[in-house]
Amino acid sequence: MTDSNPAATSAAPLRRVDVTSAAAKARIAKRYRSERRFRAIGLGALLLTTTFVIVLLGDILMRGLPAFTHHYVVADLAFDRETLAPGGKVDAAAVRAADFNGTITEALKKVLPGVEGRAQERALSRLASTGAGDEIARRILADPGSLTAVNREAILLSAKADLYLKGLMPKGEVGEQQAIFLDQLREKGMIEKRFNWRFFQAGDSREPELAGIRGALVGTALTLLVTLVLCLPIGVLAAIYLEEFAPKNRFTDIVEININNLAAVPSIVFGLLGLAMFLNVFGLPRSAPLVGGLVLALLVLPTIIIASRAAIRAVPPSIKEAALGVGASHQQAVFHHVLPLAMPGIMTGTIIGMAHALGETAPLLMIGMVAFIVDVPKALTDAATVLPVQIYLWSDLPEQAFKARTAGAIIVLLLVLFVMNGLAIWLRKRFERRW
Repeated sequence: MTDSNPAATSAAPLRRVDVTSAAAKARIAKRYRSERRFRAIGLGALLLTTTFVIVLLGDILMRGLPAFTHHYVVADLAFDRETLAPGGKVDAAAVRAADFNGTITEALKKVLPGVEGRAQERALSRLASTGAGDEIARRILADPGSLTAVNREAILLSAKADLYLKGLMPKGEVGEQQAIFLDQLREKGMIEKRFNWRFFQAGDSREPELAGIRGALVGTALTLLVTLVLCLPIGVLAAIYLEEFAPKNRFTDIVEININNLAAVPSIVFGLLGLAMFLNVFGLPRSAPLVGGLVLALLVLPTIIIASRAAIRAVPPSIKEAALGVGASHQQAVFHHVLPLAMPGIMTGTIIGMAHALGETAPLLMIGMVAFIVDVPKALTDAATVLPVQIYLWSDLPEQAFKARTAGAIIVLLLVLFVMNGLAIWLRKRFERRW
């Protein structure tokens, strides 16, 4: 007669394991040593990565901080009021045509006696920036009432003079005679170090002391505006359709596979696509924020679609089912209940995608945004560049002062990226719900 209880017949007898033996203790100790090694390797990798990041950021800060300050020489400039302001009223044409650089040189000769010969006069004239006279003219036109017979003006120094005063350029490179003049001016207390607002207010220039990132910042803002206006509605609507309304068939499977593949395509491919379609076929203006925004929209759109679908999928199905149960249509359930709950995740994905677009350079080089642009763009079709491309352009220039400008622009770009990623983290923490 067999046992009627199958569980009793199938149960194997339990075997007691001796954990007190020397062999068992050795195996346990070996596992603990393996775990400690794994923790040590992980901690070492984390410390190594942190060290690399700190060294990188420290190097960028050390190289870039000099770009945020600049030296000026403060001197009394004598103006010809009869020429500049006949009848007591400032003549704008006369101010623009005046030789203020010569006026600056004459003023410096008065405070530095003993300047003789063409070589010394040439060295003295090179202390001030080539744009110092234009800057004085702009000040007079902005405030005509400040024009007197003798004005005390802050004169913008050249990039080499500025680097020498900061201790970043030896006498041999700035010139022995210019170094002597600068030391004398510093001893007289005529040198002032000020925050370099020009770095944020001016466009690009061939002269390092006159170059700024305003044009690149405005071009970046216009380009990202076009990208956001295109990507956000198209990406969110595509994600809603694919996740909630699209039938599950071979066609939608192909679409989903292509979206995932496009997210991994090298960015330069989108630049080639923009060059072929937007410039060659549609004839849109070259190096314009409109074209740059279209190209970056193609680049970022797959990322936003994937992030939006993940946010919609994270909403519990019971939310939609409850709405359907009380009589709401499928569309009402999605747009009135599911979408608002998924919006924090959608916004987080959008900000991360825009941060990705902010750091892109390769696709914009292909559509001509690598051009030397002096004027600040005022419209979507004006020629412009963006901050990463501006960094690329400055990094290729031989002047030492542009190295500081390059690092300074990198600092600004990193700050913008940190702010955008911090905003994404804040949105996720602020609106995230635990289900």
